[in-house]
Amino acid sequence: MASSYTSRIRLTKQGDGENPNTWGTILNNQVIDLVDDAVASYTTISIGSAATVTLTENEGAADQSRSAFLELKGSVGGANNTISLVIPAKSKSYVINNKVSANTTASDIVKMKTASGQGYDIPLGSVGLVICDGTSVHSINAKGFNLGTAASADIGVCATNIPDTSLADIRYLRTSVTVNTTLMGTKTFLGALTFTSGGITLNHGSFVVSTSARIYNPIVTVTDAACISVNFAKGNNFLVTLAGNRTLKAPTNCTVGQGGNIYFIQDSTGSRTLSYNTAWQFVSATVPTLSTGASDVDIMVYSARSATTIDAVVLKDFDR
Repeated sequence: MASSYTSRIRLTKQGDGENPNTWGTILNNQVIDLVDDAVASYTTISIGSAATVTLTENEGAADQSRSAFLELKGSVGGANNTISLVIPAKSKSYVINNKVSANTTASDIVKMKTASGQGYDIPLGSVGLVICDGTSVHSINAKGFNLGTAASADIGVCATNIPDTSLADIRYLRTSVTVNTTLMGTKTFLGALTFTSGGITLNHGSFVVSTSARIYNPIVTVTDAACISVNFAKGNNFLVTLAGNRTLKAPTNCTVGQGGNIYFIQDSTGSRTLSYNTAWQFVSATVPTLSTGASDVDIMVYSARSATTIDAVVLKDFDR
């Protein structure tokens, strides 16, 4: 009975009664050594000017495509922008170390594929695992590591859940957070933090701003109208230019403890008056009047005692 070969990594299967004097040598060279290659061999593949580089595939003998680890070297983007690295259409995994250089990284690629199946564009400079299902080549993805996507990945096993990091290692942080996140212990953030909604709750300790740093709240311009409406959810500091006699309505979305400033600026005509909803409370129950000169600037300093009661004082006629 003649020898045959395994279907995937092409190991020799000697026939019954075959090779009586060399059976052991063939077992060593054409099975055991080749299994060693399939598990641990590191093979370098040169990429040159050819549009297609086909890995060697030998039955019962050493070849390139049986190797567990492939290092790609050379360059792409000369004669061809895409160079196909063709592997056998057999189920197998490879670890790829792509050291190929590119003339134009945006368009020059090495595509790993079978002769007829879908391919995978190997990122330049990457080291990663690829899998052939017998037809097409696939890369392992973030979900395969149980990481989700960049927007939802939780990475870190330390007691504080998220490792201390800097901008140089910012890849370990989520790109965005859509759920509540708890940070425990001391954290140092280098660079800007942006919160598009929600807020920060500090349960214990202190929020410290060191020297050469600042905390500020931008001034939100309020639309002038007969009845002026200020939405406290938009910020803490507001500005409105009065173009007529106005009434300041009770603010919307008021949070207990919120404080800030509201700038009232007379237009070029001046003499604009302002009345107030009863939500606004003043010192000695005396409702203030504004400065009346053209372009005069007054500031109302406020603090929300409750959601419907805002204590305030008006500082008048800022000028010099």
